[in-house]
Amino acid sequence: MPITIASIMNLMGPDMMVILLIVLLLFGAKKLPELAQGMGRAVKEFAAARHEVERERSHSGANGVTPPKLLDAKS
Repeated sequence: MPITIASIMNLMGPDMMVILLIVLLLFGAKKLPELAQGMGRAVKEFAAARHEVERERSHSGANGVTPPKLLDAKS
C-alpha cells in the first residue's frame, strides 16, 4: 500500500471530503484545474531536484566529500 499525504496525516473519508468541499468553496470550480496543474508542476520540479541531489550524492566520494580533480601535468 503506497504512502500518501492523506494516509500520513490520517485524513480519510469524511475528513477529506470536508477539506475538498472547503477548497471547492474557496477557489471555485473554474480555478480547480488550474490549481491542480500548478501542483502537478511543483511536484514534478521537486522530484527532479530531489533526483539531481541524489545523483550528486551518489557521484561524490564514499565519505560525502567530492575528490579533488587532478591537474594536467602539462600545465
